[in-house]
Amino acid sequence: MGASYPHMFLILLLLHGANAASKAPAGPKWQTLSGRPPQVVARGGFSGLFPDSSQFAYQFALSTSLPDVVLFCDLQFSSDSMGMCKTGLTLDNSTTVSEIFPKMAKTYKVHGEDVHGWFSLDFTADQLIQNVTLLQNIFSRPSTFDGSMGMYTLDDVVELHPPQIWLNVQYNSFFVEHKFSTEDYILGLPKKFSLSYISSTEIDFLKNLGGKLKKSNTKLIFRFLNEDIIESSTKKTYGELLKDLKSVKEFAAGILVPKTYIWPLNKDQYLGPSTSLVKDAHALGLEVYASGFANDIVTSYNYSFDPSAEYLQFIDNPDFSVDGVLTDFPPTASGAIACLAHSKDNPLPPPGKDTRPLIITHNGASGVYAGCTDLAYKQAIKDGADIIDCAVQMSKDGVVFCMHSADLSSQTTAATAFVSKSSTVHEIQNKSGIFSFDLSWSEIQTLKPDLYSPFAQAGLKRNPKAKNAGKFLTLAQFLDMAKASNVSGILLEIEHAPYLAKRGLGVVDAVSSALTKAGYDKETKQQVFIQSDDSAVLSGFTRFKSFKRVLSIEIEISGASKPSLDDIKKVADGVRIHRSSVAQITGYFMTSFTDTVGSLQAANLSVFIGVLKNEFMNLGFDYFADPTVEIVTYSSAVLADGLVTDYPATAAAYFRSPCSDMSLNLSYSILPAQPGALVHIAAPGALAPAAGPAPVLEPKDVVDPPLPPVKAVITADAPAPGAADNTTSAASSNAGKSLLGAGIAALLSLSFLH
Repeated sequence: MGASYPHMFLILLLLHGANAASKAPAGPKWQTLSGRPPQVVARGGFSGLFPDSSQFAYQFALSTSLPDVVLFCDLQFSSDSMGMCKTGLTLDNSTTVSEIFPKMAKTYKVHGEDVHGWFSLDFTADQLIQNVTLLQNIFSRPSTFDGSMGMYTLDDVVELHPPQIWLNVQYNSFFVEHKFSTEDYILGLPKKFSLSYISSTEIDFLKNLGGKLKKSNTKLIFRFLNEDIIESSTKKTYGELLKDLKSVKEFAAGILVPKTYIWPLNKDQYLGPSTSLVKDAHALGLEVYASGFANDIVTSYNYSFDPSAEYLQFIDNPDFSVDGVLTDFPPTASGAIACLAHSKDNPLPPPGKDTRPLIITHNGASGVYAGCTDLAYKQAIKDGADIIDCAVQMSKDGVVFCMHSADLSSQTTAATAFVSKSSTVHEIQNKSGIFSFDLSWSEIQTLKPDLYSPFAQAGLKRNPKAKNAGKFLTLAQFLDMAKASNVSGILLEIEHAPYLAKRGLGVVDAVSSALTKAGYDKETKQQVFIQSDDSAVLSGFTRFKSFKRVLSIEIEISGASKPSLDDIKKVADGVRIHRSSVAQITGYFMTSFTDTVGSLQAANLSVFIGVLKNEFMNLGFDYFADPTVEIVTYSSAVLADGLVTDYPATAAAYFRSPCSDMSLNLSYSILPAQPGALVHIAAPGALAPAAGPAPVLEPKDVVDPPLPPVKAVITADAPAPGAADNTTSAASSNAGKSLLGAGIAALLSLSFLH
């Protein structure tokens, strides 16, 4: 069964204990056939993290999932008729068998086609268990646990005492051709094996087995393959069989179907209307289980890379609920069922020290629409954001507007429209760009937004249908939108004030003037946050006593020295830090939390953490490729005061759920990541040596020189007095003033490693 690690069982015990509290109060009735919550079926255990059908995969599935989780075993046979659990007919892609037995490859006919590889039936159980170890065969998943565990038998799974076991017989006819009787094997199993489900893609097998299991409580499930594939015993396609569910009811209690049978996708990867399959099957008394769920695959753009949203589409829509989901990530499915379902209409609890952190947008809901557009802000307000943000930029004629970066190349169509205006400004960045202060506002208004997808090279595009949708807002328009909404505050990021002053643009005065004109100097309903990485900029807003000032720490740190904290408190009420300053990282694993948040909060400074993104490539393995787990970690373990996110809807969905109240004694909760838990069970040498801790914040990282005075600049195309946008102060009226401006405060898009 491979090596075992003593740390693991303590971790499992702790995890299991945390999720085994008293029973939750009865919730609303489900639209499943039984009226009970849907089943979580763990395909090969927790195969999204560990090698499929391995010891760790099954054990962690039990410890991190709902108490009634079903362990799914794909049955294969050794030459001496031992039942093994392993997905896929050949072993070479997911085990070390080809290295251990290089000459044992064979070619067999499978459904009329030649298949070459290493097959379990060519080896004894001892050969496989004692020599062959398991590998993770999906490259986006950790290879850290490769080679540390041997193949698992059905007997091994039974010894874990799971609440339920699902045996899937995918290749019965192949094994029958080679003189193995799956029926005899199942009928000969001891009573303690107590299989809850047996599924197969072959109708004759289920019919024959059903006739011999009449007194059994085992449910027989007919598994559908893709619609154009032919079922071997009837010679009909699975699509044809789908139209005759009444005949399926004669030999099965339920069906297992690809999820697209229920919610089809169109050619552009958006959801089409649901089919009537679930309702039709339920009307006949057939249960419906959906397969194909995983956190780290590209699914419909409708889900905004939130795997929980996909589960909810199948279990918490107004019309139906499937009876179970077959998943590689059973904790995420468990959280969707136990925590997030039936809670979308719950009110958000107010943010606070004893409730939850603020939900702060990053350029609005920039995971759904192009950042800093009217659509991104409207979506963020709809999604439940507390604070909407505007990264302030200036045009060359003094108009203040919202834009993620002064370089317009990446998030607008400027790269094609104004290529002749490309330049390099080393005070801002070391690459060429097309900068807002080189274009007039009328020129900027001719541009279209361009939805930025930070992981597009990996195939993870954001909402392509809305790639160029929306319009850009001046600061005055942003403030009007905010005041008309129900958000509790706004956050304005001020960038590049020293450089803008040299260009004759006084950004601090411009922002101050806009806020005053909009009445925010007297505002009590909505909180105003001013954010910058330039301490001189923050000093420029001291006269606004009700405003909160946030110092943006752009470097990675592991804590803060006492002198640096004293300097921060002179200019700021809080700090924005990157996620990489929260935990020590080895590879894609967390080893420990840093002292950063604790040291800042001990100095009575609020701590905002960002930028959170839903894409699984942005998440370390400790988060189970689940953005909700990261949110839980920062809110309940790290105790952040605010979360800065591209996807406010994901955070709001969690905080609306009962599981966000850790004082409730629920039967299941979404747990925060535990730094070091996975590292401790990795085989020796599987991980590279840990890097040293990041530096501690020092005064030199905090204190900036005073801003230069705004330089008077007169150009031929300068607007006449009063012609500039009313959110700005013209450079000519500010010449000679000593103004305080901003440094870089754009919330950088970081990967988990950065």
